[in-house]
Amino acid sequence: MATQSNPLASLGKLTELKQRLLFVVGALFVFRLGTFIPLPGVDPVRMADLIGRSGGLLDMFNMFSGGALERMSVFALGVIPYISASIIVQMFAAVIPSWQALRKEGESGRRKLTTYTRAGTVALGLFQSFGVATMLQQQGGVVIAPGPSFILSTVVGLTAGTLFLMWLGEQVTERGVGNGISLLIFAGIVAGLPAAVVHTLGMAQTGEMPVLRVLIVFAIVLAVTAFVVFMESGQRRITVNYARRQGGAGKAYMNQSSHLPLKINMSGVIPPIFASSLLMFPATAASWFNNANEIHWLQVLTSSLSPGEPLHMMLYGLLIVIFTYFYTMLTFNSQETADNLKRSGALIPGLRPGRATADYIEGVLTRLTGVAAVYLVAVCLIPDILRNAWHVPFYFGGTSLLIVVVVVMDFTAQIQAHLVSHQYESLLKKANLRGR
Repeated sequence: MATQSNPLASLGKLTELKQRLLFVVGALFVFRLGTFIPLPGVDPVRMADLIGRSGGLLDMFNMFSGGALERMSVFALGVIPYISASIIVQMFAAVIPSWQALRKEGESGRRKLTTYTRAGTVALGLFQSFGVATMLQQQGGVVIAPGPSFILSTVVGLTAGTLFLMWLGEQVTERGVGNGISLLIFAGIVAGLPAAVVHTLGMAQTGEMPVLRVLIVFAIVLAVTAFVVFMESGQRRITVNYARRQGGAGKAYMNQSSHLPLKINMSGVIPPIFASSLLMFPATAASWFNNANEIHWLQVLTSSLSPGEPLHMMLYGLLIVIFTYFYTMLTFNSQETADNLKRSGALIPGLRPGRATADYIEGVLTRLTGVAAVYLVAVCLIPDILRNAWHVPFYFGGTSLLIVVVVVMDFTAQIQAHLVSHQYESLLKKANLRGR
């Protein structure tokens, strides 16, 4: 009796997949190594103290860069300029007619949009690195020798580091497994996870936090992770029928039924990133001014928008809802989808092709986006609730949790696709040998 073969058992024979996985590991090693290469002219002790005091947006950037900002390394900006440029290009491609035409040109149009994204990355990298250099010079003692030479070296070093990470991410996408930029962000977030877990366990050991509370926190983390996996995998499948087609010699093919899959969360992690950036910018900018404590209204605004405050939580949830609808509207065009269905001879049962189909898809998408907005708000506010209620040093939550789960799911799907393609290639080779 023949036994069924396990796809993972043939992993040792997958030379190409092993090479791709080794390339990913090597690229992540290079990324982590670069986060410890410091820029010249910065006092590392005072820089770490500045990040600890500022919090806010700098804390989020430091998390995404894997601690590179705290150490002021050449990778301090991380891939944030590239992500911002990509989002801007996507928005322009959905609004500007000439850029919309580029999206429909296939590979050539995609290359042009990629060129625009790279140029935007350079511009944003220069702008942000200049802002970082100027801000550091205003902090007493952080810069060892302030002056134009420090600004020039910092701008060149940070921009070059961002461009190298952009190139490294593209190489991982092309020669590795999964999306390279997402994997670099994933590596930066996960790099701080062990320290957070050890710190939490240390609090339980010293009695600062009860052991039962620590167990409940870890159980909540697991439950939220499972919930995120469930929601990110969820789809609303709209039934689609293809019209009867007349074949040769008077033969008629029966109607074929398929489905149009619509993800529950089409906006991904963009809404939480945008919302947190907007809310944390005032508090971060206020920390740049030496006389911020003397301005009463600025001090009140900073304290009210601090994470965990009621005003911050309400505005954070509201902005997530707004950006969820806004970004979904930019990335998915119901009328274009309806036109594509009409051109392919497909229709939704009970609906006329064209405008009626587009209105139906728009209604379904609106309801799905509402569910996605509530889901994102719930996941992103759980860390703040735990901080307020139990004073938990909650690191793995909110935006970081969403990014990690989505990247792991995509990475797993890519590996499964390689395994399936290898099985098909083996079957085709066996069929050719038998045919001969």
